[in-house]
Amino acid sequence: MSGQVDFEERRLGPGDEFHVQYMRTLTNSDIIFRFIVTPSYEMGDVQAFKNYIASFPGTVQPKDMEQLMEYVLKGYVVITIESECYLFEAVKTETSGIGEAINEAIVQGPRDALSENIELNINLIRRRYQSSALKIEMLTVGNVSKTTVAILYDADRVDRQVLDEMREKIGGVKVDILQSAGELEKYITTQKFRVFPTMVVTERPDRVVFNIAEGKVAVLMNTTGFAILAPTIFTDFFTAMDDKIQVPLVGWFLKVIRYIGLFMTLTLPGFYVTFASYNPEILKVQISLLIAGSRAAVPYPSFMEVFLMLLMMEFLTEASLRLPKAIGPTATTVGGLILGQAATQAGLVSNIMIILVSAVAISNFIIPLSMMGYTVRVIKYIIVLFAITFGLVGMVVSVVGLILYLSGMRSFGRPYLKMTLLEIKSKGERRNG
Repeated sequence: MSGQVDFEERRLGPGDEFHVQYMRTLTNSDIIFRFIVTPSYEMGDVQAFKNYIASFPGTVQPKDMEQLMEYVLKGYVVITIESECYLFEAVKTETSGIGEAINEAIVQGPRDALSENIELNINLIRRRYQSSALKIEMLTVGNVSKTTVAILYDADRVDRQVLDEMREKIGGVKVDILQSAGELEKYITTQKFRVFPTMVVTERPDRVVFNIAEGKVAVLMNTTGFAILAPTIFTDFFTAMDDKIQVPLVGWFLKVIRYIGLFMTLTLPGFYVTFASYNPEILKVQISLLIAGSRAAVPYPSFMEVFLMLLMMEFLTEASLRLPKAIGPTATTVGGLILGQAATQAGLVSNIMIILVSAVAISNFIIPLSMMGYTVRVIKYIIVLFAITFGLVGMVVSVVGLILYLSGMRSFGRPYLKMTLLEIKSKGERRNG
């Protein structure tokens, strides 16, 4: 370990009988002093201290030098007693603790989010899922990072084929550094060239628990506050956790609102291009004249107007995410107002285009999971391109093609467009009954 400035090597005991080695930045000094240093001087007897260390929870004896180095770099202390080597667990854990869910905020229900400590995350899940059927399998991924990955599932409800495939894919990940759940999701996805996400990445422990109860597999990762859920169906991305708390009619109403928002954000820009430049006769005369009148001062075609405003909205969205929280919302709100007002007065865009872009942005933001939100932001440009090229026929073809594409997608061998596992089981039970 030469060259490691944080490497400590000491001798303990009344007669310096015990040799201790550890990485200072990875170990908890309080644990070392309390459970190693103090007992080494109080016991005095070598055999008693050896028995004490060997029986301590978390202590292991390394099989070879490679395993010893691996545990030292995790935060274990190497204790050598009479030519016998022990690895004592004294890991220092620096995490942000339990905070509120930010990306998946809800009105009612639990507000805690997953943390960067995998053991704390397992605790959050076990408190909610107090069943002996909940199983946890630990793996290590990353040649350099040695990231701990946990696979959680209900042994009575899980789909064994999905579980075996998940084990195989995680075990086959060969990377040096693994730091986020999004990276792991990318590595274990079968379809490399895909548009829609096939696994849910969530920060909410209650969503993890709900999906485990549905028979799905959850994957937790150390050093990140997110979990991966698989297999996933399309409707999972449009379900907020407080939908389960609402009155059934209200919950269904909220889901319908989200699907209407999905349709609006995908098709409104394309419909604007179609009705403004290709098929104005489909609309009422008054509406067609209204669109034409608002575009009278605009010097370029409708598709350029659409692309200009959609791109400006993308810029504002990205700026709101990257700017410091203290000034981000204010800067983007003021910038959006000034941009829309000035562009309209200058005749660069029409008033209707400003309204349409605002409606597209708002309807995109109602999607509960950001992964699907990013996908929808990309898909709408493809639909606009079809509308530019083929008019209303292109709109119809693009929407039908999108549905066919979703129908052919699979998540761990399971259809992307289908009911949840619980709904299938309940319907089967009703038939059998």
